[in-house]
Amino acid sequence: MANIWAKKSLTQLMDDATAEKGGLKRSLGRMNLLMMGIGGIIGAGIFALSGTAAANYAGPAVTFSFILAGVACAFAGLCYAELASMIPIAGSAYTYAYATMGEFIAWIIGWDLILEYLFACSTVAVGWSGYMISFLDKFLGIQIPSYLAEAPIKYDTLTGDWTSTGAFINLPAVLVIAIISAILYRGVQASATVNNVIVAIKITVIALFILFGFKFINMENLTPYIPDNSGVWGKFGWSGIFRASGVIFFSYIGFDSVSTAAQEAKNPQKDMPFAILGSLFICTVIYIIFATVMTGMVSYKDLNVSAPVAVAIDAAGDSLTWLSPLVKIGAIAGLSSVILIMALAQSRIFFTMSHDGLLPKFFGKVHSKYKTPYLSTVVTGVMAALIGGVFPIDLLGELVSIGTLFAFAVVCLGVLFLRYKQPELKRPFKAPFFPVVPILGVLSAVGVMSFLPGDTWIRLFVWMALGLLIYYFYGKKNSKVGNE
Repeated sequence: MANIWAKKSLTQLMDDATAEKGGLKRSLGRMNLLMMGIGGIIGAGIFALSGTAAANYAGPAVTFSFILAGVACAFAGLCYAELASMIPIAGSAYTYAYATMGEFIAWIIGWDLILEYLFACSTVAVGWSGYMISFLDKFLGIQIPSYLAEAPIKYDTLTGDWTSTGAFINLPAVLVIAIISAILYRGVQASATVNNVIVAIKITVIALFILFGFKFINMENLTPYIPDNSGVWGKFGWSGIFRASGVIFFSYIGFDSVSTAAQEAKNPQKDMPFAILGSLFICTVIYIIFATVMTGMVSYKDLNVSAPVAVAIDAAGDSLTWLSPLVKIGAIAGLSSVILIMALAQSRIFFTMSHDGLLPKFFGKVHSKYKTPYLSTVVTGVMAALIGGVFPIDLLGELVSIGTLFAFAVVCLGVLFLRYKQPELKRPFKAPFFPVVPILGVLSAVGVMSFLPGDTWIRLFVWMALGLLIYYFYGKKNSKVGNE
């Protein structure tokens, strides 16, 4: 029987990275890493989920939800920073778990990351679809038939009711995933320069929206700032603010992309903590200001759409007509890059787990010509396209959020575990106020998770149960580390 608690030593992780990657070049400086974090964070959360969170749960007080989620992320970010400085190789929470808590926990977090990245890819694609449909209709006069423009089912996250929309499939969401998967199949080297340009476009578009949308704020739209609770838990009032924080927690998952680049950082011990925490702080401030302007321009009741920024700009009338195409192009470009990052990350999770023997070998096959994990890429693309084409954005967003929160809790537990079990290890960066920060990281993650609906928890348990079956019948028997 495999040793389910077997760990990968730091030396083994370093050796594996050197052997497989050929020694990645440490070319990313502090600003490159910071921009990578900002680029990964700013996406569907601000361009799509901010609207549904305001419309369904928090109203204008969605800004408080962003603050709550940002604080919870800060605790996890400090723990990520400590582990990233200790284990400066390409990896993620899966790698950290394998090094700190053993194979079984690594499997749990790896399976959870599949939920996180796969559904994140689909969620962002649905947001992308909303902006593309709006752009084609308004500026090119091309109308996508409704039966090809939205999910065929609708889910009420408060009542748990499923209804039919009459649509067949969200075709734009399927197509964008297919196109990006084809690009990844042939091989794409994510350049720091290209990423910096995309981030600059995103920030410019957001800055234009804030600067020019500010004067169109109608204080009536912000009154009352915290709408009275409707009598249903989680629908407005303070319970709604906490509920919304769980939904928009998805907005912050991008800083994990920084930790995956640790092996390519020039000075990971110092620059990784700076990039992780800096990107979290900057994006939280942007989210708060952005949400204030958006809910001030248009009533939060009108923002329950996949492209809420487009609705806010359209509400301003002819005065902001010139800004509308720029914002939508910026959103489309920005969301495209996030889909690319999430799909790439998901295929790499499949690839890495396959290399460790925890998933079938075909996930680890590399294309003879393109040198990409092509089968992992195809599987990721097919699954993400089906999910994005069938399910609504609010349901997908909650699944991603609970998966992300679970990953954060495990990373914080990893820091606690290592501090007590291996206090002698070199820690270039230490999460301050130990053990308060990792404990608060676990509690805040679990606390925000508790405000997500019961159905979302059930789906998480079902997903994890499926993962345990796969591990028991395949991963445990084929593990390279556990069977050494």
